[in-house]
Amino acid sequence: MLVHNAFDRAAAVARHWASHDCPVVIHVDRRASHAEVRAFHAELAGLDNVRFCKRYRCEWGTWSIVQATIAGVEMVLREFPEIAHIYLASGSCLPLRPVEELRHYLAARPRTDFIESVTTDEVPWTIGGLDRERFTLRFPFSWKKNRRLFDRYVALQRRINFKRRIPEGLEPHLGSQWWCLTRRTLEAILTDPERDTYERYFHRVWIPDESYFQTLVRKHSGQIESRSLTLSKFDFQGKPHIFYDDHLQLLRRSDCFVARKIWPQADLLYQTFLAPDAGRTNRAEPNPGKIDRLFSKAVDRRTRGRPGLYMQSRFPNEGWENGKTCARYSVFEGFSELFENFETWLGKTIGARVHGHLYHPDRVEFAGGEAVYNGALCDSAPLRDYDPRAFLTNLIWNTRGERQCFQFGPHDRQQISWFMVGDPNAQISVITGAWAVPLFHSRQSFVDLRKRAAHLQRVEAAHLDILRSPHTRARVRIWSMADFVQNPMEPLQIIIDEIAPRAQRRLTEAPTMVNLDGFGQFLQNLKNQGMKPYLMGDFPVGDDPHPAPRQTSKPYLVK
Repeated sequence: MLVHNAFDRAAAVARHWASHDCPVVIHVDRRASHAEVRAFHAELAGLDNVRFCKRYRCEWGTWSIVQATIAGVEMVLREFPEIAHIYLASGSCLPLRPVEELRHYLAARPRTDFIESVTTDEVPWTIGGLDRERFTLRFPFSWKKNRRLFDRYVALQRRINFKRRIPEGLEPHLGSQWWCLTRRTLEAILTDPERDTYERYFHRVWIPDESYFQTLVRKHSGQIESRSLTLSKFDFQGKPHIFYDDHLQLLRRSDCFVARKIWPQADLLYQTFLAPDAGRTNRAEPNPGKIDRLFSKAVDRRTRGRPGLYMQSRFPNEGWENGKTCARYSVFEGFSELFENFETWLGKTIGARVHGHLYHPDRVEFAGGEAVYNGALCDSAPLRDYDPRAFLTNLIWNTRGERQCFQFGPHDRQQISWFMVGDPNAQISVITGAWAVPLFHSRQSFVDLRKRAAHLQRVEAAHLDILRSPHTRARVRIWSMADFVQNPMEPLQIIIDEIAPRAQRRLTEAPTMVNLDGFGQFLQNLKNQGMKPYLMGDFPVGDDPHPAPRQTSKPYLVK
């Protein structure tokens, strides 16, 4: 047993093994305090078949862990000549089945070595890009304590094309650290004439506890079962799963003999599996694959999550979201400017609440003029602008089951444009140039009006470039204002059918369009003042009783 913390739990497990006639040799990390070690020794003082081997200061990913393992193995072979198999475990391991079942299982396979041993080309679980390189580069620096030096030294060796020579006759293999090997195989490894050469080589291999025995067993073993008898699961980052009390039935279902890592405060697990096991029999073959489906589901939930729901494990990583939003929504650009009371008409037509301009610079225009919406979203523009994407994703998530529709335009905050364009759930319908209608009906000075029109046209042109991007994933429809007003019923019917396909409502009445008499002359006046409005399409220039002069310094009012 390799122990470095939770000494009370490790003592309970060691006592369990020893009381069932299984000799135990324990390595205690040298970094443990003297008080902890004395208490640990005292806890196991009455057991004749428990020994403590020479202590080493163990550092993850370094040779020290193999050194501690070899020290324990040498003591086992020396102190207990009667044993046939040696089972390597940690202080966080917990036996799941009666010890007698493991004894019978190994007795029926006296020459079998149970160790995961796979060539580097076949290993799918390594994290960090160091597969074959862990055997051909040098690793004198600790990955945990000196990460910067570790990475720089690896980069330097790659740059100068440095490669270590693998000892002759060895083919590097990788696998789980937790094995069960026969006495014969371990004696052959430790008495190998080239042992010093191998140890010097593996001293600079990265994470040698997952490769030293896994490689040498291929040279000395006559019968290998390339699997571990210990249930040990890892997440997508290569970190071991920790088992808690609510994993009790899951662990029982695995039929494995030992599991790690067990949470030190998992009282139910320790009480259940360390209790007397009289009358409890299970001759099933260890099969951790029976619970792999649940672990795969957990990894999928961790890495992908529910569509449109952001969580702390994925939020800092761009592109890790499982769908930008959780449901479909519709964005209307130019409709509220072209039609009177468009939100009311659309809400009645599709049977849903329709928002105004959610990204208006002054306030969020929720449906019905509400100040607070589902999920405690308020109409504060500064709060919305702190994270525009989170505002939209929260709105869609908090209103699941109800289609959200809102207005958007060049006078709104534009930071959300790329997010919507990349969202397959977005349906974006645009009437280009409709922003000019409110200007047409305003009574501003024509000089100020021209500047405002030029600004809005630049903003909408940039927005249209985004909508036409090759990275667009949203459902986008774009009409020029001139084309739309010629036949508004057809595009409106297409939009309604997509929002509510089950209803199959045939539109008999369009929303009331604003008065556009003189709009063509208004656009011509903008041209006369030096601005070229081109997003609206072609509007004929009719008789206008108030034509704008080509050059004037006086305010010009538009009816």
